[in-house]
Amino acid sequence: MEHSDQPLFAEERRKEILNLLEKKTKVFVPELCDFFNVSPATIRTDLKILDNEGALKRTHGGAVNLSKAKYEPTSTVKLAKNIEEKKRIAEYAMQLIENGDTIALDTGTTTLELAKLLSARNNLTIVTNDIAIAQNLEENSNATIILLGGTLRRGFNCTASSVAANMMNDFHVDKAFIASNSFSFESGFTTPSLDQADVKKSMIHSATEVIMMIDSSKFNSIAFYRFASLADIDQLITDNSLSHDDYQTLCQYSDTLKFAAV
Repeated sequence: MEHSDQPLFAEERRKEILNLLEKKTKVFVPELCDFFNVSPATIRTDLKILDNEGALKRTHGGAVNLSKAKYEPTSTVKLAKNIEEKKRIAEYAMQLIENGDTIALDTGTTTLELAKLLSARNNLTIVTNDIAIAQNLEENSNATIILLGGTLRRGFNCTASSVAANMMNDFHVDKAFIASNSFSFESGFTTPSLDQADVKKSMIHSATEVIMMIDSSKFNSIAFYRFASLADIDQLITDNSLSHDDYQTLCQYSDTLKFAAV
């Protein structure tokens, strides 16, 4: 962002912050400090006031536009993004799966990459709400596949409703591999879809071990509905493009959370 030429009154500055959020997915405190030539404390106060007014949503280190928090790209769009990072995350996650495991695979393009590797394991039982994952496993593995029912989310290759969530509650699995649209240290793991959030919650509650698979582009962003915090998961797998600050913050949770940046 280019610097603002003249100092602004607080109300003018906050209006300009909202204007910037109309053009960008998210803004960060340091860049806003540079843009307005004010202190981090001033910017944090601005963001807190705007958040309280319901004009934006604060995240760790910045803010996002609330309208963008409700937007979710389709599965086709997601498939084209960060594919190499997703493959590395999937390859690492594969090492955590043993022959005979019962697992839950959340819908998502990263979990789909994991599903493509599961032909190397035997006697798996896999519960999923993702149609593309179920089809891939049916064609390429000997796993027992349980597809959660419910309402089909058009464009997202999955079922997501109270039917799917309630069905998942009847199972217990060894490991659940969960995907997330967004993550911030303040707001936790979030998704634009309330129905999808309910299915994710059910998978988490039904598992002995919960593994979150999320590429670094999802950090410091927030979607509409929170479904988990760091305290709800046992391990987090991300890619090695994670920022130094985010890596250091994750290290602070090392007593209770395993994580890998691959």
